[in-house]
Amino acid sequence: MIRTVTKIVGIWIAMLVLAGSGPGPATGTGTGTASMEQFASGAGLSFIRPAGASSRIKDIASLQAGRDNQLIGYGLVVGLQGTGDGLRNSPFTEQSLRAMLQNLGISTEGGASRVNNVAAVIVTANLPPFASLGSRIDVTVSSLGDATSLRGGTLVMTSLSGPDGQIYAVAQGSVIVSAINAQGDAATLQQGTATAGRLPGGAIIEREIPATFKQVDGLVYQLRNPDFTTAVGMADVINAFSEARYGTAIAEARDSTTVAVRKPPRADLARLTAELEGLVVETDSPARVVVNERTGTIVIGNDVRISRVAVSHGTLTVQINETPTVVQPLPFSDGVTAVEPLTDITAGVDGGQVAIIDGPDLRTLVAGLNSIGVKPDGIIAILQGIKSAGALHAELVLQ
Repeated sequence: MIRTVTKIVGIWIAMLVLAGSGPGPATGTGTGTASMEQFASGAGLSFIRPAGASSRIKDIASLQAGRDNQLIGYGLVVGLQGTGDGLRNSPFTEQSLRAMLQNLGISTEGGASRVNNVAAVIVTANLPPFASLGSRIDVTVSSLGDATSLRGGTLVMTSLSGPDGQIYAVAQGSVIVSAINAQGDAATLQQGTATAGRLPGGAIIEREIPATFKQVDGLVYQLRNPDFTTAVGMADVINAFSEARYGTAIAEARDSTTVAVRKPPRADLARLTAELEGLVVETDSPARVVVNERTGTIVIGNDVRISRVAVSHGTLTVQINETPTVVQPLPFSDGVTAVEPLTDITAGVDGGQVAIIDGPDLRTLVAGLNSIGVKPDGIIAILQGIKSAGALHAELVLQ
């Protein structure tokens, strides 16, 4: 007997127009209201910090002049335990190996390389702002060929270049791989990615980016989460500080992302930056619901509101039973034994209770969703349906 079960989720949402009805508590046929913590643990729902939280400027904005610069390079990882590139499948690995040996004064002409402990890798790093000569940065190595693991390998000296083609750092050292890859005759266990690793402090900076921080006439802050309310509030906080300290306003919000700060006369720019980055700003953000359908994670912002709606959520289960029957031919006939299919299909609906959801605040919204008693995938479908009905007053972000 072969059994196949198919589940189809059905959602019914209706906008309720009630004369004289205002926001009220959520009611439904489920288990009633529950705390946000219970709903979060049961449905995989997470909550972000309420909008209007207090944060330091250094935590919500970054200096335009203090950004990272990306570096890239090509190198070889040696010392692998038979998990390197196959030189037939990765000819560039053999070419790089021969070129490296020739640079070291070793002739490889006429010889065939059959090593399997070398892997070609791409090396990447971020050059932090105001980095000085001799300081170290972390690098990441990723396999280019068909190597199965970089565990235990050593990255040979590799130059790291910027977009302008100039070499800014040199990387070398042991590769750290946190993945696990074990294989037997009948089973294989793999956790993480063994073809990529890191070298903490594995690169030394050999060239500085020309610093012009002290030569500029001001600072430009860029908000990590663009918002006009936050940008204007940040400028007001800076101006309140500068008027008390320097007797003049120095900040201006140019748009939702940028806040420009003018350097006061006789002020040191580094000291001014240190004073401003500790100021506390009341942050704000738009109402947003973030849904990850792959992991079942739901994040609801504090300002999310839902108009009063009636929601019915049910699961249609279709069960298909296959019971083939063997049919024998009549005696002394020319017939053959055959198999006749026999299919039995049944369908049933689980759940389907109707709940009225009204979200004047986050706690009421969560209690209303929890009253239906559905799993995270059902919550995601309900939120999408409420958005389609025009009752979700927030941005729905699907990942």
